Amino acid sequence: MPDEAEPTEARERAPIPRMRLDELLDELQAHIGVVRATRDRVHTLLEAVLAVGSDLELETVLRRIVESAIALVDAQYGALGVIGDEERLARFLPVGMDAETIAKIGPFPSGRGILGLVIRDPHPVRLHEISDHADSFGFPANHPPMHTFLGVPIRIRDEVFGNLYLTEKRGGADFDEDDEAVLRTLAAAAGVAIDNARLYDQAKRREQWLTAASDLTRSLLSGAAPSDALRAFAATVREMAGADLVTIAVPVPGTDDLVVDAADGERADAVRGLVLSGGATLAGKVYSSGETAVSEDLSADPRVQHHGVNDIYGGFGPGFMLPLGTADHVRGVLQVMSRSGRPAFSEPVVAMVSGFAGHAALALEVAERRRDAELLTVFQDRDRIARDLHDVAIQRLFASGMTLQGVTRIVGRKDAADMIMQTVDDLDETIRLIRSTIFSLKARERGQATGLRARVLQLADQAAEQLGFAPTLRLEGLLDTAPPEEFGEHILAVLREAISNSARHAKATRVEVSLEAGPTSVTAVVTDNGIGIPADRTRSSGLDNLAARAAQLGGTFSVAARSGGPGTVVTWQAPYPDAGPADGRRG
Repeated sequence: MPDEAEPTEARERAPIPRMRLDELLDELQAHIGVVRATRDRVHTLLEAVLAVGSDLELETVLRRIVESAIALVDAQYGALGVIGDEERLARFLPVGMDAETIAKIGPFPSGRGILGLVIRDPHPVRLHEISDHADSFGFPANHPPMHTFLGVPIRIRDEVFGNLYLTEKRGGADFDEDDEAVLRTLAAAAGVAIDNARLYDQAKRREQWLTAASDLTRSLLSGAAPSDALRAFAATVREMAGADLVTIAVPVPGTDDLVVDAADGERADAVRGLVLSGGATLAGKVYSSGETAVSEDLSADPRVQHHGVNDIYGGFGPGFMLPLGTADHVRGVLQVMSRSGRPAFSEPVVAMVSGFAGHAALALEVAERRRDAELLTVFQDRDRIARDLHDVAIQRLFASGMTLQGVTRIVGRKDAADMIMQTVDDLDETIRLIRSTIFSLKARERGQATGLRARVLQLADQAAEQLGFAPTLRLEGLLDTAPPEEFGEHILAVLREAISNSARHAKATRVEVSLEAGPTSVTAVVTDNGIGIPADRTRSSGLDNLAARAAQLGGTFSVAARSGGPGTVVTWQAPYPDAGPADGRRG
C-alpha cells in the first residue's frame, strides 16, 4: 500500500511547481517589458537631447524642445513659455494645435493661473485635473479641453529661462514620476542648448553689427549724403533687430518738433515725413532726456498717445526708442517697432542696437565735421573770388571804360563813337553784374533766413488753436531748397485757407496736411473728416483765390470728397519754373 500511495501523492503535488513556474515566468516577462520600455524611453531621451542640441538657431531649438517633450511623455499638447519682466510670459510657443485653432483662441497667455504657478515657484508641477486647482483661471473660448498637466522649469545656469508645459497625456492617464524625471532631464539639456543658441545668435549679430558699422563709416567718410546713410542705417537696424518698422526722427530747426526723416519696413512710405509734436510724445521725451524707452505695446502705451498716433504706432506692439547721438548732442530718435502679437525685444537686442546707434552717431559726427571743413574751404574760396573780382576785375574794367570814353573825344566818325559808347555801357553792366555776384557770395555766409519747413510748422501750431487740436503733418522732400523762394507765400496762403475752411465750415475732428517738394513740382494736400462742401454753396472766394494762385504759377487746384468716408480733400500743385505747366514734368 505505501508503494501505491506514494505515486498518488507525487501526482497530486506535481501541478503545483508548474503553476508557480508560470507565475515566475509571467513576472519575469513583465520585468523584461518594463526594462525594454525603460530602454526605449532612454533611447528616445538620448535622441531628443541630440535633436535639441543639433541646431544653433534659437527658434528651431525652442520648437524642437517642445516637440521632443511631447514625444517623451506621450502628451497631446505642449508649449514653451519664455519668462520676461515682472514674472510675465514674454513669449509663448504652442505645439499640438493648428494655426486656425490658435487664431480662434486669441492672444497667448501672459502667465497667470496654472502657468504662473510654475513661474512663481520654479519647481515641477503635476496635476490630475487643471480646473480643480485653486490657481486655475479657466480656459478662453474655443480652447480645446485639457485636464492632466505637467510643468517643468528650464534653467540656464542660475537663471530660469522659461517653462515646459505638457497637457493631456494620451489614454487619459496621469503624468507620473517617470514622466517628470524624463522632462527634468530634457529641461537640463534644453537649458544648455538654449544658452548655446543665444551665444551663437549674439555672436552672429555682433559680426553683423561690426560689418554694418564699418560699411556706414566708409560710406559717410567717402562723401555719401547723410540722408542716404540714414536710410541705409534704418534698414540695417531693422534686419539686426528682426523688427517690422524702423524710423529715424530728427529735430526741425527752430521748433520743438521732430520729423520722420528716414524709415524702413512696413508703412515706411506712409510715415516718412510725419511730424511728431515736441515734448508731448515719447519720442520727444527720449530726444530731450537722452534716455532709452522700451514699450511692450506702442499702440496702447499711454506715454505715446497723442493726435495722429495711429499714423505711426497703430498696429504695432513691442518697440523701443533710443537717442541717436552723443550725450551732449542728440541728433534724433531711433524708433524700432514690431507688429502686435510678436515677442518683445530682448535686452541683448536693445543693447546691441544701442551700441550700433552710438557708433553710427559718432560716424555722423565725424562726417559732419568733415563737411564743415569742406564748407569752410568753399567760403574761403568765395572770399578770395570776391576779393579778386573787386580788386582786379572791376578796376581793370573800369579803367577800360574810362579809356574808351576818352577815345570818343578824338574819334571823328559818329558811328564809331556810338559803338564805343555801347561798349562802355556793356562794361558798366558787366561791373554791376560782378558787384551783384560779390554781394551774393557775401550774403550766403550771413544769411539766416527761416526755411519753408519751419514756417509750415509754425502755421500748424497756430492752426491748433483754431481747430482745437493739432493737425497731422507730413513734410517730404527738400522744402527749404527745392521750391523757388516766391512759392513760399503761395504755399502758406493755400495751407492757411484750407485749414481755416476745415475749422470754420467742415466741423472736422481730424485734419491731415501733406506738403511734398518733388523734383519738378511742389504739392500741398489738406484732408479733413468734416461734413464736406455743401451742395448749395454760394460763396467760394477763398477757394477761387487758391485756384488763382495755382493758375498764376502754371499749376492745378482741385477739391474733392474724401474716399472712404465724409470729408474733403484739397489738392494744390505748382510746377517749378523750368517744368511743364500741365503735369509738372520737365520739358
